Amino acid sequence: MSDHNPDHGATGGTAEPLGDSAGGPLSEKSEPGGTELEPVMVVLRFQTDQPEQLSTILANYVVLSRGHPGCRNVDFVSSATTPGRLMVVEKWDSAAHQRVHFDSPEMVDMAKACDGLLTAPPDIDLYDGVSMHDTA
Repeated sequence: MSDHNPDHGATGGTAEPLGDSAGGPLSEKSEPGGTELEPVMVVLRFQTDQPEQLSTILANYVVLSRGHPGCRNVDFVSSATTPGRLMVVEKWDSAAHQRVHFDSPEMVDMAKACDGLLTAPPDIDLYDGVSMHDTA
């Protein structure tokens, strides 16, 4: 997933609701076509020499993203061993929910706000759940 372009498909409005294969709304408990959910995790890793500025942007993004349909959780962490390394870990009900979020205005705005703050391209990866558990 590291080749995903967050600007792809963005329209600047609110995120469109998910739809099933018949074009109806996708609930937070089903995939398109009515199949069971298969949770996924996305990890976004950033490197910067301006951690305070980037932290403000990412913290805002995290708060906004937690309200998106299908979002189970979003955590924002800072490396204890590598200065300037920040990471966002997102857990989604399904890959479909995650894809809709990647094209959301919140994701696009965050990506644009990072311009000039990163010392390397962000490392973005999508993980399938092997053993994922929600404690709540």
